[in-house]
Amino acid sequence: MSAVPATTPTILTAPLLRCCLPIVSARPLVSGACPKAASRRSISCLVAVSTEVSSSSSEDAEGSDAESKVGARVRVNVPLKVYHVGKAPELDLCGMEGVIKQYAGLWKGKRISANLPFKVEFFVSVEGQSKPVKFFAHLKEDEFEYLPSD
Repeated sequence: MSAVPATTPTILTAPLLRCCLPIVSARPLVSGACPKAASRRSISCLVAVSTEVSSSSSEDAEGSDAESKVGARVRVNVPLKVYHVGKAPELDLCGMEGVIKQYAGLWKGKRISANLPFKVEFFVSVEGQSKPVKFFAHLKEDEFEYLPSD
């Protein structure tokens, strides 16, 4: 009868990513403790993360173009109703003028797929209020037209 050879545990490591694999060290973690027990207690979770953001020239051009649009006055030219303004329920934005406050198509220098990338600030006067109510709406570029600057 042949003897079954004893198997030794193998440690698998990837060159850039090692997650929750036991690290076998020559020295025990606690003095006087068994090396096998120390190797079972030490766990390392290392992940390679790159913080570099590489952007292409088209993304740079889009970012600078979007930055120039922030602050522009616009008029909504499509029938569009919003329901999130508490003081004016079911508000139709068609013909209203506002100011672009933010472009949400870029985030940390990278292009993201925002469905409604332009955040536009509007003011609407409401009965019983001395000041107009300010609210924001997210719009697509084909839902508004740019007004000439004063």
